[in-house]
Amino acid sequence: MIIMILGAISIETISSVLSSWVWSPALVVLCLCSALYFSIRTRFVQVRRLGEMVRLLFSTDKTQKTGISSFQAFAIALSGRVGTGNIVGVATAIGYGGPGAIVWMWIIAFLGAGSAFVEATLAQIYKENHNGQFRGGPSYYIERGLRCKWLAVVFAVCSLIACGLLLPQVQSNGIAIAFANSMHVPPIYIGLVVALVLGLVIIGGVKRIAKVAEIVAPFMAVIYVILAIIILIINYTAIPSVLMDMIKSAIGTHELFGGIIGSTIAWGVKRGIYSNEAGQGTGPIVASAAKVSHPVKQGLVQAFSVYVDTLLVCSATAVMIMAVKTYNVMDANTGEVLFTSAYNLGAPDVSYTSTAIGTLLGMNLGNLVVAVALTFFAFTTIMAYYYYAETSIVYLFGKGKKEHTVVWILRICILIAVVFGSLKEARAAWNAGDIGVGTMAWINIVAIALLSPKAFRTLKDYEKQEKEGKDPVFDPEKLGIENAEFWEEKSRRGKEEKMRKVKE
Repeated sequence: MIIMILGAISIETISSVLSSWVWSPALVVLCLCSALYFSIRTRFVQVRRLGEMVRLLFSTDKTQKTGISSFQAFAIALSGRVGTGNIVGVATAIGYGGPGAIVWMWIIAFLGAGSAFVEATLAQIYKENHNGQFRGGPSYYIERGLRCKWLAVVFAVCSLIACGLLLPQVQSNGIAIAFANSMHVPPIYIGLVVALVLGLVIIGGVKRIAKVAEIVAPFMAVIYVILAIIILIINYTAIPSVLMDMIKSAIGTHELFGGIIGSTIAWGVKRGIYSNEAGQGTGPIVASAAKVSHPVKQGLVQAFSVYVDTLLVCSATAVMIMAVKTYNVMDANTGEVLFTSAYNLGAPDVSYTSTAIGTLLGMNLGNLVVAVALTFFAFTTIMAYYYYAETSIVYLFGKGKKEHTVVWILRICILIAVVFGSLKEARAAWNAGDIGVGTMAWINIVAIALLSPKAFRTLKDYEKQEKEGKDPVFDPEKLGIENAEFWEEKSRRGKEEKMRKVKE
């Protein structure tokens, strides 16, 4: 008995304490301030170039045989961004932060698009060709841009642990709970099925992951948003009061939720970053895989994926829940219940969303719809997590003979994590995920803040070439950017080709 109690304390208490340490107010402030800084320095590129973001989704550099298309990179990144955070995470944000937490999710998404632009641009600048695939991300730009090898290794290890072990558990946990609620299927069976299908996909590598992601992720996102719009139309009379509750709660003037304004901001930022991954450091890993003629092109594409994730999919969940009031709000510190819905719901989980959809389709069908949507969202997210973790292994072991062996160990570990996560309590799974996300965010945000002048310089170069009527091409030497070896070699070959044509 004593051993069981100590075991429970060690899992629940330690994970909760570590999560609170990682997600201290300092990280919340750092995320907001850095995102604001990037937005101002780029002159709010996420707004100015919105139309071009959409156009560049279908643009790719056909001269590069290595890599994946811009749309495939967008789809994989969207797969990573659109997961349980969009369904369960939104419910958690509302349940512990009140309706105003969604406003802060929007704010961090709008500003975070600037962070996503900077980190994706840096990832493209410092990417490398490894065995016929582009690899890059925080570890690469920390080592080559900051010339800080030890910190690059630390990020790679954190990313490997978070994406390979911790975060997949959150996704599989959400799937298991959804199917347990809708069809009363034992979680272990769900975990095993998800692990089996995931194994078949990840064995095929990034090409197979990209093919699955570019079909599944956009399709499910569109269907889910349409369903939310229908529910909002049916409950259109509730829109004014919903918006008023959100605004008042966000600024701390709501009569019920004014006392938890700190939690409102913290949960909005935390769940916003967990959902859209802006600044977390995972987005730039897949951004580096795209074949483009200039780093800014992929920076703009990745900024757009943040909008799709939070402003569309997360908002869809939020409006469904709040329009029909299928949520409770409680003080996360004291446990005091501040607001209780008429649907007898407990702590924040997937039931908030399924009950909202159930008001339209019936509770049984509502549970099933959410279970299916969550399965597709979470599954594609786990695929993306695997790719992020695999890239960390390539960084750590890619120049030796151990890479292939360690990749297979990773595959086995992530499948075990998926099964294990389906059996855990939801709160323990989310604590583990928050620790992983927060640790990576601490390192990455500091790194991109220090390297951001290179991204600003690259953006200026891109816009200058555009004004000259050119399709922008990146030359790092012209901008004084060192250690961008792939682009240096590409630029050299391009100059040699021009010289050869002149001589002919």
